[in-house]
Amino acid sequence: MTQYATIMLAAGIGVPILAALNAALGKLIGSPTTAAVILFAIAFLASALVMALFPGFDALSKVTQAPKHLLLGGVLIAFYVLSITHVAPHFGVGNAVFFVLVGQLISTAAIDHFGLFGAQVTPLSWMRAGGITVMVVGVAITQLA
Repeated sequence: MTQYATIMLAAGIGVPILAALNAALGKLIGSPTTAAVILFAIAFLASALVMALFPGFDALSKVTQAPKHLLLGGVLIAFYVLSITHVAPHFGVGNAVFFVLVGQLISTAAIDHFGLFGAQVTPLSWMRAGGITVMVVGVAITQLA
């Protein structure tokens, strides 16, 4: 369990770094969209390398059998990268990531509560809703200070 928490903590640390780096690249080259394409090209190469080095390469043959809605994650990550790359230089990385976090908390609560997309069902109790509210307020305070 600790290893999963550590991996996700590292991923969380990477999100604002990704936002800042790609926003700076987009600003430098004058095109947030081109910066996003470059990011995805590098991400594709890195992911392909990991896929080639670890078991799972044969899973590619099963993709055509997957329900098409499961592939929408690609559209959502493209939307995230394109929007954060465009918005962060104008709105600030902290503000942009703040609203991303709030959106994640809201969608996570709904996905877990209803068990959407095959997720484990975790009902939204008053205690959990209060915890999410405290998290949103805490993140908001960091942006107001």
